[in-house]
Amino acid sequence: MNRVRRAWQSARIEPLVCRETASVLLRVLAYPKFRLAAAEQRTLLSEFLPFATAIELPRRWPPIPSCRDRHDEVFLALALVGGAEALVTGDSDLLELAQDFVIPIETAAQFIQRLHS
Repeated sequence: MNRVRRAWQSARIEPLVCRETASVLLRVLAYPKFRLAAAEQRTLLSEFLPFATAIELPRRWPPIPSCRDRHDEVFLALALVGGAEALVTGDSDLLELAQDFVIPIETAAQFIQRLHS
């Protein structure tokens, strides 16, 4: 993940965010499995949000494949509406849709490998 962070901080890539995905990010960073203190959560957000381009999603999203976790579908909509070159995720429900989505869905490792090839 550090290589992805360095890529957006050096403007090699441009992360996208919308109101809905920012809310998900806030919720997910607080998950016990990540063991992040509130200060660490704030640091991660401060290292991401200033580099992200804010996108406003329309009321009606473009057609997207159904995801096992309906809460993840917002990331598919954001990728389409924002014209993303890739959707980088560690979420298994999203990764499962890689063959069915018009934009590459990749892990951070896959994305970094493609970025450097």
